[in-house]
Amino acid sequence: MRLLLGEKGVPYEPVRESPWLRRDEFLDMNPAGQTPVMVNSDRPEALPLIDSMAICEYIEETVEKSAMISGTAANRAEIRRLVTWFDTHFYRDITAPLLRERMEKRLVHRAAPDAKLLREAMKAAVAHLDYVDYLLDNRAWLAGSTMSLADLAAAAQISVADYLGGIDWKSHEQAKRWYVGMKSRPSFRPLLAERMEVISPPADYEKLDL
Repeated sequence: MRLLLGEKGVPYEPVRESPWLRRDEFLDMNPAGQTPVMVNSDRPEALPLIDSMAICEYIEETVEKSAMISGTAANRAEIRRLVTWFDTHFYRDITAPLLRERMEKRLVHRAAPDAKLLREAMKAAVAHLDYVDYLLDNRAWLAGSTMSLADLAAAAQISVADYLGGIDWKSHEQAKRWYVGMKSRPSFRPLLAERMEVISPPADYEKLDL
């Protein structure tokens, strides 16, 4: 969502939320207690926007610059398929377990991570990067001939996994070149500069060469 806003040149102010605290004020905005939530400060009476894909669709429909869901109906369907793939399957297999074991357990539960679950997440990351390589062997960008929301969704998930040390770039030259290109975009720089409370990223996390 933030990458899309950056690509379209829409200013925004990030507000940090720890969903596990289940603050009443946050639950009033989203009873599911999940991020992201986007609020229009110029129109406080407007409904808050909830869910990354719903928010991205709203931004795409209301800001004409730099269309990220474009092309034929089939092209648009493929973009949405890949966004769902990374936001659902990649997140489930890799991002979520890495966040739970390396961040949430340490910050919230004061517990040690499960080494077996970390190994499983890193093994899953190899399979997902194999799929990224496959897509880029046949296309200029993940969903086709132009950059799209699929590339933003994939890069966002991979960035979190990379921050948490869950990505091994060996034998994934196609994916690595694509990711370096995504990291080099101005929209990506604010995210790369951010840090989690209790965890520092690998030394090469911000570098534009891997």
